Amino acid sequence: MKPIEQFIAERNLRIQHLGRNEPLKQLSSHWVEDSMDQKYVYNFEWLGRPIIQYPQDIVAFQELVWSVKPDVIIETGIAHGGSLILSASLLALLDLAEATTEGVTVDSTNPIRKVIGVDIDIREHNRLAIEAHPFSNRIEMIEGSSIASETISVVKDAASGAKNVMVCLDSMHTHDHVIAELEAYAPLVTKNSYCIVFDTFVEDMPKGFFKNRPWDVGNNPKTAVWKYLKQHPEFIIDKSIQDKLLVTVAPDGFLKRVD
Repeated sequence: MKPIEQFIAERNLRIQHLGRNEPLKQLSSHWVEDSMDQKYVYNFEWLGRPIIQYPQDIVAFQELVWSVKPDVIIETGIAHGGSLILSASLLALLDLAEATTEGVTVDSTNPIRKVIGVDIDIREHNRLAIEAHPFSNRIEMIEGSSIASETISVVKDAASGAKNVMVCLDSMHTHDHVIAELEAYAPLVTKNSYCIVFDTFVEDMPKGFFKNRPWDVGNNPKTAVWKYLKQHPEFIIDKSIQDKLLVTVAPDGFLKRVD
């Protein structure tokens, strides 16, 4: 066995053990609860734009993007745009890697790989900042409800022709809204790629934790995922990701398309 193969085998075994380590998982869950109470996830930026994510989830996302090598990443929920910039920068790195290793010519002024961001309300100051960013040429923003038929149609047109598609759902976190998003966008995910459903951890927080929000225990992205998967065996939950991270807002939310 080659050294890198041995390293990966040991890592996989370690991750499996972490997934069975209930005391450590409980400790991690308590940390997530306390850190969310302190709005810890609001502390970070990606290439100059605020990104409301745990660093652990950012690392997991870049691993998936490198593995899947998507042509298009569809994201619902834009906020300050940090996640769009993250996706765009990773897609740019994929193009750079292909140009270096395969001799592929990449037109940086008109890149093929792109990220499509959808939000019901793209605030003007955020739109201007995103459009002024060096990676803006890889970003297409669509304003409208992510579950409105006209918005879905525009997104599908924008993603048409892509060989590899990844989807990230991170807008309204109620059960019904996420179910509707899954029905609309999960079918666009290509085999061996992912639909990442964020904020499934709401189900694991104390009831009433998210004050003045319409989502709560029993009504959140995780309950939507569970319902969706009952009718869609083409997707499975990739538990290895949450077992590896321990700290994540997306337990049961890394959905891999296997068929």
